[in-house]
Amino acid sequence: MATTIPTSAFIASPHRPSGRSSAIWVQKAQFFGPSSSSSSFGVSLSVNKPSVRLVSFKAVRCETKEARTPLVPAEQRWMFEESETYGPDIWNKTWYPKAADHVNTEKTWYIVDATDKILGRLASTIANYIRGKNLATYTPSVDMGAYVIVINAEKVAVSGAKRSQKLYRRHSGRPGGMKIETFDQLQKRIPERIVEHAVRGMLPKGRLGRQLFTHLKVYKGPEHPHQAQKPIPLPIRDKRIQFVRK
Repeated sequence: MATTIPTSAFIASPHRPSGRSSAIWVQKAQFFGPSSSSSSFGVSLSVNKPSVRLVSFKAVRCETKEARTPLVPAEQRWMFEESETYGPDIWNKTWYPKAADHVNTEKTWYIVDATDKILGRLASTIANYIRGKNLATYTPSVDMGAYVIVINAEKVAVSGAKRSQKLYRRHSGRPGGMKIETFDQLQKRIPERIVEHAVRGMLPKGRLGRQLFTHLKVYKGPEHPHQAQKPIPLPIRDKRIQFVRK
């Protein structure tokens, strides 16, 4: 069947173009019908119905991998009970403390009287409890320790001739600003600084050490403002920590 093509819809080239004009060509071809063979201008133009190719799109689905719990290795099953032989491997799993495992408001508070206690042995015991080395959940990179209160810091003892030989240095930051004083002089001036200096040197150096140092509370005299925390006595296993005066 011949169809007369109007002038406004005349197509100069019978070949199918490419690109953006291809969509225009398809629209005109659908308007013209399945085929056109003559026109009022004497030009025969054959317009075929465009071929439509169906493309099947496969939906890509992100497969969620289920967390597979490793089973107990065959060479280790003799260590488990019969009911746990083919169960999850609960032994070979590294545990790391979460934030809920070291909340500061839930930590233990200890108190220790420094009267006639050897400075170095007392400081090492305090540092162990501040770091949490006495706990089964001790982790070197996490603050797992407790708070320690030290009272009667002015009565701490040292052995030998350290009262006159042990020196403490501080610097003002200016040229010639070095200040040196003995243990006896510093104990009369600021007794709390002696215990703080000893414990600080036994804590990690860095951000974690600075945070752990805030868990130490040193006071001169028997009074302290932490009764609300209900501190318990610090357990000391070192029998040589007590200084025996001769």
